[in-house]
Amino acid sequence: MDTNRLIVVAAGGTGGHLFPAEALATVLKARGNRVILATDGRVNEFTEGFPAEDIVVFSTASPSVNSLFRKAAAIFCIGRGVLEARAYFREKRPDVVVGFGGYPSVPPVFAAALLKIPSVIHEQNSVMGRANHMLARDAAVIATGFPNLNGVPRKARGLQVYTGNPLRPIVLEAAQKPFPPTDGSSPIKVLIFGGSQGARVFSDVVPEAFSSVAEDKRKRLVVVQQARPEDVERVRGHYKALYMQAEVEPFFKDLPARMADSHLVIARAGASTVSELAAVGRPSILVPLPGSLDQDQAANAESLSAIGAAKVIRQRDFTAPRLARELTDIVAQPETLAAQAENARRAGVPDAAEKLADAVMELIARQPPPAPPPA
Repeated sequence: MDTNRLIVVAAGGTGGHLFPAEALATVLKARGNRVILATDGRVNEFTEGFPAEDIVVFSTASPSVNSLFRKAAAIFCIGRGVLEARAYFREKRPDVVVGFGGYPSVPPVFAAALLKIPSVIHEQNSVMGRANHMLARDAAVIATGFPNLNGVPRKARGLQVYTGNPLRPIVLEAAQKPFPPTDGSSPIKVLIFGGSQGARVFSDVVPEAFSSVAEDKRKRLVVVQQARPEDVERVRGHYKALYMQAEVEPFFKDLPARMADSHLVIARAGASTVSELAAVGRPSILVPLPGSLDQDQAANAESLSAIGAAKVIRQRDFTAPRLARELTDIVAQPETLAAQAENARRAGVPDAAEKLADAVMELIARQPPPAPPPA
């Protein structure tokens, strides 16, 4: 059993990066290792209960801005974070650093390279993000959340290992629940969410789409929807006017359980969302975030669309009439949902955290023993 190794996991203060980091940390700690979380100043409720003996914040910023002044300031901030991380690592001497993408992972992984500490980077999306692209040449291992990863630097392509996206225990628990049966008269539960910050387009389009569904079909639909705080009352009022059973909140801490209770999910296509949909096995309508330079969400969504587990609608085409047609078809043929759910489940990787932990520990085992302290 792996024991008593110090491992730093580096992930930014948003759920998309922190959730897989938390899943890995849970497995590493269960194997007897020590874990430190390196993150940024956006630390929030996502770090509550994170299984780390210490949470350390390093300076960082995104240089992906149009202003030359802001870009220079961001690069300076990252450099300061590298110095902070190097000083911290000199004291703690971690065995390995694992970065989960996003610019908060850049200072710790760069600092590890300066100190000859091996590093692993994990890319959750189907397209490598810009931060991981910067770090790939120094990483000993590139772990991937999807079988095919695009955008990897040429010199780093021989270092890839497919692990899947690590899933938190709450997701693995939800994955044990079978798909709820449907028939010609039973309720169809629809879950709508747009990432940790919500998505206004769902508040604008989805309630209006329900109003365009014929009343005899609409009365079978039960709604659970995440909305931004400023949109909650407006969305609630719309469903109330339709006499629909609906729960609308700005955030659901038990989102995986609600996913497991649903027959259909309407969501963005972040890596964590797509991986959780696959693990839990639920059909979905995915609306990738538009405007991304990497188009990572579009690639993520395609991974489920290609196997008949999801319908992908670009945001420009995501209108109330279009969604109303999709919902009407689903109510008319609810048996299609079970087939899509099974297709999704086949793509799940429930042991991804174990696989990533194996890759981390194998990397540590390949390292030469540390030099003895000076006399």
